Amino acid sequence: MYNSQLPTDGKAAPKGVSLRLDTGVFAKSTERQGNERIRLLLKSYGLRTSLIRLKVIDALLSAAQAGQPVGVRGVHSHLLELDIPLSFLSVREVLKRLCSEGLIVLNPDKSYSLHPQAAALLESLRA
Repeated sequence: MYNSQLPTDGKAAPKGVSLRLDTGVFAKSTERQGNERIRLLLKSYGLRTSLIRLKVIDALLSAAQAGQPVGVRGVHSHLLELDIPLSFLSVREVLKRLCSEGLIVLNPDKSYSLHPQAAALLESLRA
């Protein structure tokens, strides 16, 4: 049985094995541009980029566009829907850290949103 992860020792790949990349999988330019804006936003606040921070901010942006407030449970559920298996506690800690850095705010109804200055900066990065 052929295992594509094992070295072939110079032998040709078996017939029927495609070496062509499926470019559709990697053609997410709009997501990449969105991530780049979020990366620059994090950098401007002196924070490192991490997958969880990118996805948490993306979840907050999605909720803002939909006009729906989102709390810790909502962000956690959104990440689980995206097959990002993070614990509820991890999501809560990231939200608390982003809040303490001034990037997001905790609203009176226990929902989170981008700080108005962060939202303005993100919007200026869009242009």
